[in-house]
Amino acid sequence: MPAYDDRFFNPPGPLARVTLRTSGDGNAVPDVPMLIDSGADVTLVPQQSIDRLGATVDSDAAYEIMGFDGRKSFARVASLDLIFLRRVFRGRFLIGNQECGVLGRDILNHVALLLDGPRLVWDEEKFAGK
Repeated sequence: MPAYDDRFFNPPGPLARVTLRTSGDGNAVPDVPMLIDSGADVTLVPQQSIDRLGATVDSDAAYEIMGFDGRKSFARVASLDLIFLRRVFRGRFLIGNQECGVLGRDILNHVALLLDGPRLVWDEEKFAGK
């Protein structure tokens, strides 16, 4: 079970490591840190991972987003594959300026996770028969 992260977050938070991949040429960047955030509507990938990947950013699109503190900003978008828990999520993902990205409900609503706060670990929930 992956441990909560105390390097990026205080108090520690559930951090996943995902792989980002360009659909066309298959270039990939592994181990991208992403906060598991069920309060976030959408997923934001870190700009530095987009730079490392060499992914094309849609210069004609920007989306207004609002943070938990009520501040509004604009995020650019890139078409990517995001690989999390052996599943490939293909789509357009917003780009954030933080070192750590955010896994939002657009991804989290497709997986079952157990967040064990007292033990500071998380894991994929295994159902009987699977």
